[in-house]
Amino acid sequence: MPYALLALAIGAFGIGTTEFVTMGILPDVASALGVSIPTAGHLISSYAIGVVIGAPLLTVAATRVPRKTLLLGLMAVFTAGNLASALAPTYEVLLASRVLSGLPHGAFFGVAAVVGAGLVPFDRRARAIALIMSGLTIANIIGVPLGTLAAQQLGWRAAFVIVVAVGLAALAAIAVSVPSQHTAGRAGVRAEMGALGRTQVWLALLTGAVGFGGMFAFYSYITPMMTELSGFAPSSVTLILAVYGLGMTAGNFLGGRLADWRLLPSLYTAIAAMAATLLAMYYAVSVPYLAVPGVFLLALAGSTAVPILQTRLLDVAADAPSLVSSLHHSAFNIANANGAWLGGLVIGAGYGLAAPNLVGAGLAAAGLGLAVAAGTLGRRPAAAPAPVRAAPDADREPVGARH
Repeated sequence: MPYALLALAIGAFGIGTTEFVTMGILPDVASALGVSIPTAGHLISSYAIGVVIGAPLLTVAATRVPRKTLLLGLMAVFTAGNLASALAPTYEVLLASRVLSGLPHGAFFGVAAVVGAGLVPFDRRARAIALIMSGLTIANIIGVPLGTLAAQQLGWRAAFVIVVAVGLAALAAIAVSVPSQHTAGRAGVRAEMGALGRTQVWLALLTGAVGFGGMFAFYSYITPMMTELSGFAPSSVTLILAVYGLGMTAGNFLGGRLADWRLLPSLYTAIAAMAATLLAMYYAVSVPYLAVPGVFLLALAGSTAVPILQTRLLDVAADAPSLVSSLHHSAFNIANANGAWLGGLVIGAGYGLAAPNLVGAGLAAAGLGLAVAAGTLGRRPAAAPAPVRAAPDADREPVGARH
């Protein structure tokens, strides 16, 4: 594999670390800046809002920018945003810096996938993209626990300093190893926008935006749950976050396999498993020997659904892959924002630290309802756009490039 793929994976590692490390250091940030944990949870939502805004806008606006230049620019903005986070003197400044950090997220992954696929033979595109995206999952095994540990030992700003260092390393690696590529006139902007007129596209996006909110309702408050309800020492949280990362990695691999086997039934099963695990975690989070396996199972179920839903989106908008790919990241981060916000609301209302699990179960159940509605509607020939596979609701389709 070309070294350029590793350079892009370093960037993905940095993005994954900054996206999820805030969950691990939430109590430290809240204490240092004098805000409540639910208020600190808005930092998670603000990053997600940056992704939601930046992913589609930057994807469309930068169609004529050479891809290597765009990658360097996006990583520079990302690094600057995290530097601002590390130096933020107040909660309000930190909130704004998290929005800035999130803006390049979706566009970077979209462009990196196109560049990576173009660096290898046609029959190796999926493996190239998988290598790039492995940086995101490995971040949850190494980057997030390391950032959390650094925050506990050196203060919360240390977590963002680590991300800045990774961002600078990614900038250097991309500059040296990624070859210059031009946009080759991505002439499908109008066609890409036309995909937004399809009901199935919106149902798939809503499934992600609503259903995955369940996972984030839990994960946003995993640290206070594990320390105050499960009774683990703060130093143990790094290991628990690594367990979550292992579940994410396993789920990503499993979801990729299931998406090529039985897409819609696998999607229903994964989201249903997420809802059931969240409901169980409302009770299990107070029992240490049940809480940790629950963390793994929740990460496994949620991450299994991600590549399946990505494949579903590519199925219903095969002629608009760039915009749909960026909107997939937007939907995922709307879920991030909604989960963190709603979880904070129930905590702030006095329902206890376990209450976000019930909220999450409700969101996952709603996402399952949307997925089933989409599948049912897709079985009606008149409702489906010009299909690119054997049948409008076929559960299998080889997708050349998958995130």
